[in-house]
Amino acid sequence: MSSTDHFQTGRPVVLRNGIVLTMDDGHRVLRGADVLMVGERIAEVGPNLTVPDGTTEIDASDGIVMPGMVDTHRHMWQTAMRGYGADWTLTQYFVWYYLQWGKVWRPQDVYAGNLLSAIEALDAGVTTTVDWSHGLQTVEHADAAVDALQAVPGRFVLAYGNIQQGPWEWSARPEFRDFVKRRMSGGNDMLGFQMAFDVPDSDEFPERAAFEVARDLDVAVTTHAGVRGATSDKGIRMMYDNGFMTPRNVYVHAASLSDDAYQRIAASGGSVSVSTESEQSAGQGYPPTWRLRQHNIPVSLSMDTSVWWSGDLFSAMRATLSADRAREHLEAHTRDETVTNHALRAERVVAWATRGGAQALGLDSVIGSLEKGKKADVVLIKNASSPVMFPLLHPYGHVVFQASRGDVHTVIVNGRVVKASGNLVDIDLSAARRAVYETILYLQSQLGDEAWVEGMHPEIPETRVLDNPYTYTYRS
Repeated sequence: MSSTDHFQTGRPVVLRNGIVLTMDDGHRVLRGADVLMVGERIAEVGPNLTVPDGTTEIDASDGIVMPGMVDTHRHMWQTAMRGYGADWTLTQYFVWYYLQWGKVWRPQDVYAGNLLSAIEALDAGVTTTVDWSHGLQTVEHADAAVDALQAVPGRFVLAYGNIQQGPWEWSARPEFRDFVKRRMSGGNDMLGFQMAFDVPDSDEFPERAAFEVARDLDVAVTTHAGVRGATSDKGIRMMYDNGFMTPRNVYVHAASLSDDAYQRIAASGGSVSVSTESEQSAGQGYPPTWRLRQHNIPVSLSMDTSVWWSGDLFSAMRATLSADRAREHLEAHTRDETVTNHALRAERVVAWATRGGAQALGLDSVIGSLEKGKKADVVLIKNASSPVMFPLLHPYGHVVFQASRGDVHTVIVNGRVVKASGNLVDIDLSAARRAVYETILYLQSQLGDEAWVEGMHPEIPETRVLDNPYTYTYRS
């Protein structure tokens, strides 16, 4: 299966005899079942399927077949800095990117980060990724971001943002409208579009202008909400009172909000993208799924940025389930009670990582479950060389607590095999490596050796009072 000759464009593909997690409305689990893909779509799901002549057959026995995972919030442009900020707090992240060095990124550096991020997403079974691209200082940066996404055979959503300007500024520029018309029109479900900006505490609400642009363009808004010290209940109230909270809104983190704010999100039909590894380490607030469940708010998962965390959703699922259960136990212990049955099960977290993301992006009719007629975004988890991949007793639990990116055997996007037998197919990893190292050398030259090393443990500038991280760009 390592030869690309097996995966000719247009040839049907069938995954045979696997444990199929359909993630359909009934969450059916089909053991010993097949998934047949013809063209871009799933043709049939079931046991012992009859397939067309010339179909490529992939043995899924001793494996788990599931929908491609969906990441609803990833700062892909930062991936060239993988692991650099492992010890950062959120404040240090803001200082480094917003105040000090984010502005030195060139279009080719955005391209390099996006290219590597897009490849690593596919490698980990993430078939749809929202590029929360808040480093787009110019439309040239935006073009570079899209060029990188389109160089990789994944499904992406460009969430356009610019941390160096207020959204009411960049969204009003004619070149932004021209970019949207040039690159984002045509109804291509392989490349979606959102606007990405935040609403810090302000009675003036200058972000109104950007929301009006989004409304005029008929695109969704994704926003970092409920980030302690940066965005709070006031931003939610301003959005709600001015009529800008819609079912299409995605609220990222939402980890430090009041019940009133959660009720407004629930009432308006929005969803929350939870980045548990980020929230529990950087300081946005406690990962909020335990509260989102109380308000019946839809959840999707995301990994935020590789400058800190791993770029896969296995880690995100595991962290999310663990954090939710830890809080459930803690809350019970404060009442001198014992939790005897978990409220959050592995099945639901797998749903958040797949169909939950599709629903958040308005793509539920397209992806997110393995059903006849949906686009063929499919992942096979199987690793005959691993002692961790048998026995497969509890499939949902195995996906969350046992599997990892190294167990992703096959990845199919829009009917195209992009990973097989654990190896990427027709993807030039060496080109990504060259681009990333060129960016690293450039950034090192901009910072200098001393600042480059110190940046991993940055100090807060004494001349700034960091009551709100958005001081850097909004009130400097």
